[in-house]
Amino acid sequence: MGKRSLMLGGVIFLLSGCYINRDIMFKTPRDYAFDAISDTLNREFTIQPDDILSFRMYANDGFKMVDMVNEDQTSVNARNRMVFDYPVYPDGNTRLPVVGKVHVVGLTIRQAEMLLEERYAVYYQKPYVLLTVNNRRVVVFPGGGGDAKVVNLENNNTTLMEVLAKVGGIAKRGDARHVKLFRQDGDRRKVMEFDLSDIENLKYADVVMQADDVVYVQPTPEIARGILQEITPLVTLLTTTVLVVGLVQSLK
Repeated sequence: MGKRSLMLGGVIFLLSGCYINRDIMFKTPRDYAFDAISDTLNREFTIQPDDILSFRMYANDGFKMVDMVNEDQTSVNARNRMVFDYPVYPDGNTRLPVVGKVHVVGLTIRQAEMLLEERYAVYYQKPYVLLTVNNRRVVVFPGGGGDAKVVNLENNNTTLMEVLAKVGGIAKRGDARHVKLFRQDGDRRKVMEFDLSDIENLKYADVVMQADDVVYVQPTPEIARGILQEITPLVTLLTTTVLVVGLVQSLK
């Protein structure tokens, strides 16, 4: 009877162990080949497909372009009319008034502004262009399970460290040795991993976030708690059964 009980307990343990830590995602084998990380990290944001560009242009190196419809140039409505949003298409181009298609993917904000100033100089005197990207966001899993957040990138050079700070840092259960970054690159996502537990890897905390990046801090396994959660219903059922059998035996 004792041996059978031990065998039954072992089977329950094995079966329950198969379902422990089911909240851990994106598991990788020990020999998984992560994408290489450049020794020189680009700290400047570059425009990506599906970005939404807010476009403003002024003449004469900063004076607002003349609004021929409304002479009240100081009103809020007049200022708002000078701001327009344009999508960046999958082919890397955006389509702007007068100049038409312009390839902007891969350019920094300042490079794109200089390119547009050059294009518009054909039609306007000393154009001054201002661009912002207003739909960039990053999904962050800080490692606690059930605490993922979407972080809007308000600044062009928001870093990995900053987005982790915005979600409260790495969760108590998160493993700083395994911080994964999933980044769209054409038709595939690059998978990079950083060990932020080592001060020597501080440079990786300065990686500039791109639109639609996913930051995933791998949670540490909670084997003891997982086993307890899995076997508690079985133990409860077994205890209840023993009590019922004992009660029946006492009534006979």
